[in-house]
Amino acid sequence: MTRTKKQGVADRERYEVLKSMLEDRRTEIQDKLRSLRETLPAEASLVKDAEEQSVDDFVRDIDFALMEMKSATLGKIDEAILRLEEGSYGVCAECGTDIAEARLKALPFATLCRNCQEQQENRESEDHRRPGPEDLTRSLS
Repeated sequence: MTRTKKQGVADRERYEVLKSMLEDRRTEIQDKLRSLRETLPAEASLVKDAEEQSVDDFVRDIDFALMEMKSATLGKIDEAILRLEEGSYGVCAECGTDIAEARLKALPFATLCRNCQEQQENRESEDHRRPGPEDLTRSLS
């Protein structure tokens, strides 16, 4: 077998493993979403007092937040499957380097390598930083 054929076989095997991993993760999340929807009470007509109503509202809000997070993750997994089919899966969208295999196993829908992810988080952190006293004195000057 030539080197090119060996590489093609290895790439195909990697593709199948990654696709299977992403589809398993998607199925797992879909099952959790289904389970959450089934456990949400249709109507809280049995609540007897304000305290119980408050607890019921809190639990329902948490369940809805979990459903939103899981739905967002499903969208990311679907995008990752598309990138896999296009051949761009596992390549950092920012710098173009390969994303580490360990990172993809932990976060199969990652679009950035660790370094680029850290840089993005640092930029976002700077953007959301609260102004301190030095900022106020600077703006008054």
